[in-house]
Amino acid sequence: MVWFVENGIGEQRALEVKKGRITAARLQWLDELSAGQVDDAKLISRKSGSSRGTVLFPSGEEALVDHLPQDASEGRLLRVEVTRGAIREAKRTKLAHAHPSTKAVRAADLTSDLRAEGYQAEEVYRFPVDGWDDLIADALEAEISFSGGSLQFSPTPAMTLIDIDGNMRGIELALAAIAPVAQAFRLFEVGGSIGIDFPTLETKADRKAVDQALELALSNWPHERTAMSGFGFVHIVSRFARPSLFHRAHGQRLDLVARHLLRQAENLESAGAILLTAHPSVLERISPTFHSDLARRTGREIRLKGSPELAIEAGFAQSVPL
Repeated sequence: MVWFVENGIGEQRALEVKKGRITAARLQWLDELSAGQVDDAKLISRKSGSSRGTVLFPSGEEALVDHLPQDASEGRLLRVEVTRGAIREAKRTKLAHAHPSTKAVRAADLTSDLRAEGYQAEEVYRFPVDGWDDLIADALEAEISFSGGSLQFSPTPAMTLIDIDGNMRGIELALAAIAPVAQAFRLFEVGGSIGIDFPTLETKADRKAVDQALELALSNWPHERTAMSGFGFVHIVSRFARPSLFHRAHGQRLDLVARHLLRQAENLESAGAILLTAHPSVLERISPTFHSDLARRTGREIRLKGSPELAIEAGFAQSVPL
């Protein structure tokens, strides 16, 4: 079992591969505060007597900080470590979280983080297995199909909700959904507060059977959870370091699509200039820095073509004659 890490334009991508199959994934954006980053930030607000406040990083991004020392006053520089990245929602942004640290200044880095967690991590130019495109497509669709049913993912301000739908009998559908649910947690890095709406099961024996199957499926995934309620609801809480792919697709859809388009362009093998064709709102998310990075990394001329008739997710990259 090995993690492979791609250092892409504006992001790092990582896949865990076991026997040729993708078993987990992570995505980290380089222009945002990310878990594991350590830097000196200015304390810009703190209520009197409180151990919490807000810090401003050199990048201009703010974060909530807790466990402040008593002598930390506004305007002071503090060495802090980011514990969770910001979460973008439709109407607001939940700021990143941080706490004081004595560690050396460092940028967040998936390769280093994975190795620190005890995994074997290898940096590659291109993943040795296919599947990343499918993960992004599934995240954008927010629906995962399995034999006899489907999972629908809805990131909300309070939690990520998972609705289970299908045409099987309640207990059969609930048990069939457990493996896809457990797999999705790892593939899309779902964390934090999670609510699963299973079919309503009338008997305690059926609910207990689902609880036991869920315990087994999640045995190697650190979390806490409630037993299934009489209405089929299970609440799970787990570590939350980065926005899940579903959070990205929900709150930062244009950015997710634009960066995925850049990856597709970088992987083109045929000769010629690179033409990126996409909805204008997607192309607007390709910054001048990203544009120049793509040209530098490919050694090719980069052209952009806005097509308002295209769906947000329908952009494509192709080689064209010079």
